[in-house]
Amino acid sequence: QVQLVESGGGLMQAGGSLRLSCAASGRTFSSLGMGWFRQAPGKEREFVAGINWSGGSTYYADSMKGRFTISRDNNKKTVYLQMNSLKPEDTAVYYCAAHTAPYGTIVPVTTTRFGYWGRGTQVTVSS
Repeated sequence: QVQLVESGGGLMQAGGSLRLSCAASGRTFSSLGMGWFRQAPGKEREFVAGINWSGGSTYYADSMKGRFTISRDNNKKTVYLQMNSLKPEDTAVYYCAAHTAPYGTIVPVTTTRFGYWGRGTQVTVSS
């Protein structure tokens, strides 16, 4: 079992920055591939960014490229999402997710590939 707890969400004005954190427990963190997803009201959950077990491979949704950065600290068992140049359309609940599949350098982008989820943290960006 893997437990994931997100933190760092909040209210921010457009153009501002936030850093989300996701602390993992229950399994060797360095064996987990990690991802961030988000879900806005009335919309499906969508992929934001992912990172492989070592941190050597990352992947971003097109609308996040250049603004968001995913990283991980295997010693702290934590994955981060640095969000810059926030826009009102970034408003959503952000979820941390983990998978144990041996994808190597491949970063999955679909919700079905991730077996473990946090409860989410709300990010609200005002205009």
